[in-house]
Order: sequence, then C-alpha cells, then structure tokens
Amino acid sequence: MIIEANNSEQGGFTRVPLEEFYDEDEISRAQKETSTNIIVLTPAEQDLVNSVFERLRTVSPETLVVLADRLADLEKLTLNIAHFPSLKQTQEQGSAVRSMHTLVEALLIRREGDRALHLPSKAILGRGFSVAKFHTFSAMEKIATASDFPPTLLKRLRRCCLDILFTIMAEDVYLNLLDNDTISIDIRQNIAYELIMLWEHRSDEKVIKMAPVLDAVWNARRGLTPAFGTMVGTSELLLLTMAMDDQWCHFISTRMGNEDAAMAMEEFLFGISWEEIQKVKKNISEKKVSAVDGKEAAHILGRPSDAFKPKTDEFEPRDFYLLYSVRRDNARARLRLNLPGPHYTLEDHYMRFILETNKERQFEEI
Repeated sequence: MIIEANNSEQGGFTRVPLEEFYDEDEISRAQKETSTNIIVLTPAEQDLVNSVFERLRTVSPETLVVLADRLADLEKLTLNIAHFPSLKQTQEQGSAVRSMHTLVEALLIRREGDRALHLPSKAILGRGFSVAKFHTFSAMEKIATASDFPPTLLKRLRRCCLDILFTIMAEDVYLNLLDNDTISIDIRQNIAYELIMLWEHRSDEKVIKMAPVLDAVWNARRGLTPAFGTMVGTSELLLLTMAMDDQWCHFISTRMGNEDAAMAMEEFLFGISWEEIQKVKKNISEKKVSAVDGKEAAHILGRPSDAFKPKTDEFEPRDFYLLYSVRRDNARARLRLNLPGPHYTLEDHYMRFILETNKERQFEEI
C-alpha cells in the first residue's frame, strides 16, 4: 500500500511505502537495513497502526497522510541515531577500550548532579526518539477519539501510549536505583545491563509487563478521596489494594515495613509532598482534632477547595509522568541534602521489588 504524504518543503509529494513500515516481521525495516537496534515499532504497535490507518483511509485520508509523515520522521530519526556505535560493541579510543562491561562499571560510579555528559550519545538521542514516539501515538489516540473509533481500538491506543510513557519513566527509575547503596551490587549490575538494553532498543519487556499494574494503581488512586485523619492512609491503601493483582499485594505486604517505602506510598496516596503531609499532621495535632476533611486540608495547604476531590475526567497520560517527576525531584533533593522524608519514589521501590523478586526466583531455579 502506498500513501502520498505531503512534503511542503519540497513543494510536492513524497511516496511513503507503508507496507515497508508495517510488515509482519518482528523488527522494523530500519533494524534490518542499518546497524541501529532501536525498535521503531514493536509487532503489537505495527498491528495497531495498521488498524488505525485502515480506518483513516475512509474516514480522513488527509489525516492518514499526516500520521504517515510523522512515522516516517521517526524512522529517519532512528537512521540518524544508527550512526552512533552500538552500546554492545567494543571500541578502542586511543589507549582506552570501551565495552558493555566498562559502561556498566561507569554507570555504577555514584555521581551527584545531572549525569547527561556522562551518558552515551545514543542514550541521550534515544530518549528524544522515545518522546517523539509518545507524541506520535498520543496524537493518533486523540485523532481516533475525535473520529469515534471503536472503544476496543481506543483502549489499545491508550495502552500503547502508556507503555511508551512507562518506558521513558523506567529510564529515570533505573538511574535512581543505580545509586542506591542499599541494593546489592549484583542487582545494581543487573539494573545497569537492563538500562543499557533499554538505551539500545528503546523497548523494555519488563516495563511493558509492569505498565498495566502501575496504570491500575494510578487510576485507583485518582478515584480515591483522601482521608485526612491519622494521615497514614490505611483506608486508601486497603481500597487501592483490593483492585490489584497478586504481585502488587505481595509488594505491599513485604515492603511497607520499610520506612522509606511507607513514606513514598503516603506521598503517592495523598497526592501531596511529604512536607505538606507533615504540615497537615501538625495542624491536626495543634487543633487537637482526630481528622480534617479534604476541604480543610486544601485550606491548610493553600490549595483550591476541591483539590482533593476524586478525579472523574479523562486521564491524560502526561499527567502521570508530570506528577511522578515532582515526587522524583523532591526525593532526589532530600537524598542529596540528607533531609527527612522519602528518598525514593513508590515507582523506585516497586521496580526494585520486581528486580529482587526475579533474582530470588532465579536462585530457586538453580
């Protein structure tokens, strides 16, 4: 199937061979023809794009052309990134030899501040690709919603957007865990290898499997009304856990005894910073009351009166990352300045739990 995509810079049309982008192979054409290992579209994404394009052919051909151009741009981006060496290759640079092993060693060196200039160029450029891919699929989801696509297809598009979003988020989590000295060195080495594979392919099966759990947790959280009583979030935690799978319940039962994990969960449940939680707790104590409602808590914190009402509007995936990034940055600041409060996010603790659980299962199988 050939789509003529408008190319305004050249004043004409460029013929885009869609079957080359969306064949049935498990890797994209870019992977087969170049040295890059970045996956432009996974098999599931290829199938999803085909379904969307088939509908757009009759509903809105002009929109199909725009999306085809966007996807072609993604492929071009991977072709440019392919000029940078694979992170799995061994390279000689003067008297130094760089390999996957030396990269793992470098990642395990604790560094304060932004790591950007210490990371491989392919890692930095690849993150830009992931963000561009998220925007492309997010635009696709909005177009599908406006075009009244079937609910099942809309659900698949939303799931795909979240998978890409969680993959972006996983990079932050992996980097946080690398600096956590309370994690055994063999687990941190495994994290470093996982991170390198994420940089190399821009796809992470572990994260894709975790995404539905984190998505379900977040949606359950959005539907809760925080109970600002003892501020321990017991009722919220029980409601949240009831809707989750066995793995999440095991995480709760085994990790909530950890003080940092408990504080991170408290932040997540109440949707405010640990410092704000302490402010509300102090107010409750000073007034000698057993609880305050959401409206009073909002007043204490200088927030709108409806700030703590359950969210019923359509979930915007960007909000998940935005609020996660606030908790992440706050945690990093506390860790760096040795301040009280959670030094790691709930997502950090959950990812650590998954990695350590997998390691334990490997030992049991030996």
